[in-house]
Amino acid sequence: MEGDHSEMNGQTNSTPRKRARRESHCKVTVVLGAQWGDEGKGKVVDMLATDMDIVCRCQGGNNAGHTVVVEDREYDFHLLPSGIINPKCKSIIGNGVVIHLPGLFEELEKNEAKGLTSWQDRLLISDRAHLVFDFHQQVDGLQELEKGKKSLGTTKKGIGPTYSSKATRNGIRVADLLGDYNSFSEKFQGLVEVYQRMFPELKVDVQSELTRYKGYAERIRPYVIETVSFLHTALRAGKRVLVEGANAAMLDIDFGTYPYVTSSNCSIGGVCTGLGLPPCNIGEVIGVVKAYTTRVGDGPFPTELKDSTGELLQQRGGEIGVTTKRKRRCGWLDVCLLKYTAMVNGYSSICLTKLDILDTLQEIKMGVAYKKDNKLLDHFPSSAAELATVEVEYVTIPGWLTSIEGIREYDQLPYNAKKYIEKIEDLVEVPVKWVGVGKGRESIITVF
Repeated sequence: MEGDHSEMNGQTNSTPRKRARRESHCKVTVVLGAQWGDEGKGKVVDMLATDMDIVCRCQGGNNAGHTVVVEDREYDFHLLPSGIINPKCKSIIGNGVVIHLPGLFEELEKNEAKGLTSWQDRLLISDRAHLVFDFHQQVDGLQELEKGKKSLGTTKKGIGPTYSSKATRNGIRVADLLGDYNSFSEKFQGLVEVYQRMFPELKVDVQSELTRYKGYAERIRPYVIETVSFLHTALRAGKRVLVEGANAAMLDIDFGTYPYVTSSNCSIGGVCTGLGLPPCNIGEVIGVVKAYTTRVGDGPFPTELKDSTGELLQQRGGEIGVTTKRKRRCGWLDVCLLKYTAMVNGYSSICLTKLDILDTLQEIKMGVAYKKDNKLLDHFPSSAAELATVEVEYVTIPGWLTSIEGIREYDQLPYNAKKYIEKIEDLVEVPVKWVGVGKGRESIITVF
């Protein structure tokens, strides 16, 4: 019997099959804190957002604090992406973020009073994001009290308890709030009872809270969408997307100085899980590095300065926490830390901020190696206890003893300031693409 047996012979008369997987046309740009937070990420995001279509938050909650200065107006953001100032940008609060609705609306009102406009047309919130309730914040404080002298110094914003609820699968998401009210009420009551069994002293007026959240449901409803498909559609359409990490690499729950960390992944992995993006969609990863090191709260800090130089950095740098209002501990730049976070996050470039704060120092040090028992360590310590006992080796670089705040071109920086930048590049093996020498967006110098 004759016939066309070409398929059996491994051939076909049909046209070549299209590739099943189409490459994405666009990759997202990511901005991450490279130290213990407060590096100036908000200003960097604000600068980059002018060329973006979408700016996203991927994790954390209102325990984050980003300050942006535009034309002498200072905006403080905790839940909102810093890019919301850009009137051309959509701003997404992703599924990995935990949202305290009273705090969100209070933040919007405060920044409206400072000049924020048209946010109603540009704010989008993931229906998969988990909700932080006031009782989560109460529990946060009660847990800290229980620990006594061993407390971690949390912001008491309820972030840890909310992520705990998420992990134990009794958390409540935005979609639950906007769905069937009776179902939401049952979940809310059940979650309260869980915590009251743990903390009998916890008092919650359940009926009052349910009524309150019925109102919040209608206020938030216009901004809630399914953000995963929205983002992928935007990327296929060639839209430019910027992701703003909250907190910082050394506060990451897996890679930070555990247990003195936050409750989310604020390294590169949190970008994927917090927005529903595969690794192939990650493009440029910008590590924001303060020209010295700071941290808020307890935990090991090898290069900390507990002397007049530390006080000078604190005062000149205005090192007060945006969220906690606590003084930040200050110290020399820790290159060992930067090399570690660069390894975890794969920075393609660095934005070095607050270089001008070092203007008055005759000599500037940077920690370049850790020693333990007179032996150089070949890795960053995993244990906070071990990190607290390392001996730091320093290199000393001459200061420049002149104000650089008004400089806008890299070539105009003093010789020693450029030497400091080049030393960071050499040791971390990541190029410095921008240098910040002041508060405003105009004070960021482009190096290349």
